[in-house]
Amino acid sequence: MINQDLQNRLTQLCRPHAWRLLCSAVVVTSLLSGCQHLPNFPSTTSEVIATSPAPSNYPITEERRALAAEIGALQGSAIKNYMDNQEFALREQLRGSSIKVHRDGDILRLEIPSQVTFAVGKSEIRAKLYPMLSTIAKVVAEYSKTMVVIIGHTDDSGSLQTNMQLSQQRADAVKSYLLSQQLDERRLETHGEGPNYPLLPNSTAANRAANRRVEILLAPLTLGE
Repeated sequence: MINQDLQNRLTQLCRPHAWRLLCSAVVVTSLLSGCQHLPNFPSTTSEVIATSPAPSNYPITEERRALAAEIGALQGSAIKNYMDNQEFALREQLRGSSIKVHRDGDILRLEIPSQVTFAVGKSEIRAKLYPMLSTIAKVVAEYSKTMVVIIGHTDDSGSLQTNMQLSQQRADAVKSYLLSQQLDERRLETHGEGPNYPLLPNSTAANRAANRRVEILLAPLTLGE
């Protein structure tokens, strides 16, 4: 015979609300149990990990302000129009080359692929890069109110100190060539970032080659804030 306490519990379970709670508990328990048998799906996360340093890493210097005051700084809506025209000219002149032109607000970033830049541990520019740099210099020469920020990169082979020096040497090598194309030295800045901004994990020879590269940022000449 069912005692009174057990009978009361059964009565409670028979109520619709209680049944809903009981069913929910059963469903949740089943789902949690089923999760143990779910297949392991492969990750779809891209292997690209860092990309490039932000333009804000290279703030306007006193030298830039002095040059802007001398030749005339860009202001207001003129900045966008100026960079729009320069972007169009670069895309036209670099059409068919392996250099990619990216736009970030009023900053243009030229991504130069590793296969035309540097060999392992070297800062000498490969011959196939010269025509591309000449084209860049030609366009930039026509846009005299543009600062040219050259950024060198390495893979992670060797010590950090060595890579920082090597990346600076690579940036300086590109600067030297642009100077040979009659660009004003005051418009050129160089920075070595070493292995700090890899495009890909330094896990294979191909990835390390991709990380040995130079980027060029083109920024409008302004007085800043």
